[in-house]
Amino acid sequence: MDIKKKFGEKVKLFRIEKGWSQEKLALTADLDRTYIPSIEKGEKNVSITVIEKIANALNVEIIELLK
Repeated sequence: MDIKKKFGEKVKLFRIEKGWSQEKLALTADLDRTYIPSIEKGEKNVSITVIEKIANALNVEIIELLK
């Protein structure tokens, strides 16, 4: 499995653990609501800035999303 898919699965796991919709995560992370589904499917090569926004929104360390 490639890194984009692994990252997307981690984002989805943490999002679901919080009971959040994709839209809630997008709003909290200040990202476009259509971006989260693409990330979770592993379709997007996200920047470190986006990774930081997602980690902050989910209240997890960046490393947790990359493990």
